[in-house]
Amino acid sequence: MNKLNLLGVKRGSKFSPNHIGNDEAIFNLTIAELERIGCRIDVLSEKEFLLKPSIDQQYIFSMAREKNVVEKLKTCELGGKTVINSGFGIDNCFRTNMTKGLVRNNIPYPKSNIVSTAEPGSKAFEDLQGKGFWIKRGDFHAIHKEDVTFVETEEQGRYILQEFNLRGIPDAVISQNLLGDLVKFYGIRGTGFFYLFYPYDHNHHKYAEYEKINGATFHHSFDKDKLKSAADASASALNIYIYGGDAIVGKNGDFHIIDFNDWPSFAPCREIAAPFIAQCLLDNFIINE
Repeated sequence: MNKLNLLGVKRGSKFSPNHIGNDEAIFNLTIAELERIGCRIDVLSEKEFLLKPSIDQQYIFSMAREKNVVEKLKTCELGGKTVINSGFGIDNCFRTNMTKGLVRNNIPYPKSNIVSTAEPGSKAFEDLQGKGFWIKRGDFHAIHKEDVTFVETEEQGRYILQEFNLRGIPDAVISQNLLGDLVKFYGIRGTGFFYLFYPYDHNHHKYAEYEKINGATFHHSFDKDKLKSAADASASALNIYIYGGDAIVGKNGDFHIIDFNDWPSFAPCREIAAPFIAQCLLDNFIINE
């Protein structure tokens, strides 16, 4: 096999809330591993990739999130290039698409309603049992802490939906508030790599104030292999390989995946994860050689 020439597309800083350094670190560690294996790497920022008239490389690995960049990645794929994570997969991880994809594939997910922020309708908060609701922007990932907001009442919720609408956010996902331990996980589909931890035990969370809402961590017993299987199934359903997410584990051991992301920072385990990510990329690029 000839030495592979790969293109890496970095993530723009505005898409790394409170994690700019961590996202850059896992990207650079992955490049180092690919170079160690013998690949040649060219790197572009999201802006540089978007402005480049043509993309010569056949194989692209990307942490991009800018919507126009994601669309260009899709075009590259439709033209025969191999992209990981796929632009189509990145799009699938935008909140409304993610919710539909996980529910459609029977992944344990909180009871949720997808609504228009302009006309949410009378049933927007219907059948969402529990204490309070989570309202999350549907068209994208959370960039600001206001993009994921906890409300105690329907009245408060409708106010947040109005705020979303004024910000130009067209749709939202309203989810029931589940009680239990928050667990964060990272995985690489098609490998044995899976890492999970309790973020509040390590002061690791984008928005620390959520801990006051989620409550104390009790470390409820649960089947970690079952969570890995559900996470891998989620990645397959959404068409991504390099992933991370969050789950709520109830006191009876049941869990629900509440968020799922394409290529997160892997901050607490990046040195361990990077070789797996590089090998995953290489394996999938070789398949398409």
